[in-house]
Amino acid sequence: MLKSSMSTTAMLVAVLSAAGAEAKDLNSVGVTLGPLGNPFYVALAKGMETEVKKVAPNAKFNAVSHDYDLNKEVSAIDTMIAAGTDIIFVNAADSEAIAPEVKKALDAGVTVIGVDAGAKGALVNLTVDHTAAGRVACQYLADYLQHKGNVVIIDSVPMVAIQQRVDGCKEAIAQYPDMKVISSDQRGDGSRDSGLKVMQTLFTRFPDIQGVFSINDQMAMGADLAAQQLGRKVAITGIDGSPEAEAALKDPKSNFVGSAAQSPFNVGAQAVQVGYKIFNGEKPEAPVILITPTIVNRDNIGEYKGWTAN
Repeated sequence: MLKSSMSTTAMLVAVLSAAGAEAKDLNSVGVTLGPLGNPFYVALAKGMETEVKKVAPNAKFNAVSHDYDLNKEVSAIDTMIAAGTDIIFVNAADSEAIAPEVKKALDAGVTVIGVDAGAKGALVNLTVDHTAAGRVACQYLADYLQHKGNVVIIDSVPMVAIQQRVDGCKEAIAQYPDMKVISSDQRGDGSRDSGLKVMQTLFTRFPDIQGVFSINDQMAMGADLAAQQLGRKVAITGIDGSPEAEAALKDPKSNFVGSAAQSPFNVGAQAVQVGYKIFNGEKPEAPVILITPTIVNRDNIGEYKGWTAN
């Protein structure tokens, strides 16, 4: 479990008031989330499903990928509402634009919980502190580069969580006058292949790059591959603490040096714990519960328990 997990658990207890009511039957749970080709979302869904089976062994569990398509997500939630789903966990394709659909679900009596990217209007949003994640990853990158050099940022789809990661990175780099973000306008789709293509373009545009920050580990792996193919030496950091990141940190040939790690399995499990309490009448005292990630690097990779740690 990440170092923040114990404090996070304590915080969950602190922010939820005791209702003292007898637990209601939980019959069905729905989840909308990003592409299931991304192992992060697979682990997030698995964490939710595992916890649902603990609190309600007979409950139906349905995870649907929106593939970053708002219309597809709205359609999925409509179907869940019509099916009488008790709790819907929303990892929104667009955190702001999903608000009317969240209201529709709430008006239908569904308990709606935002997870990771969050969803405006949800009863509570449980998420990694994405600004802190970007800050943690780029603070380590700055330290690794001894606070000097040119840095490029690989951005992605226009989601609030991703923008927060970029903002956090820029905050960290801005502390050092001998460091400069020379590009932050190149976007990938979150995949390894897109990270490879973006990084190839960046290497063509900028002959002098010392550091790379990717908003996730998948694109960071692509950036690392581009660097290796071109024989370029750069320091690369990402976010997620994914299995691919673990492997790269153990590979002496890799340019990947650190990841702001989170456990999507645990985030999913904790979201279900919170959602189940709210479903049973407990009221969150705060609209957002933030989980702060920690850096995983070559020095501490042996202690890292990975995405499925519980």
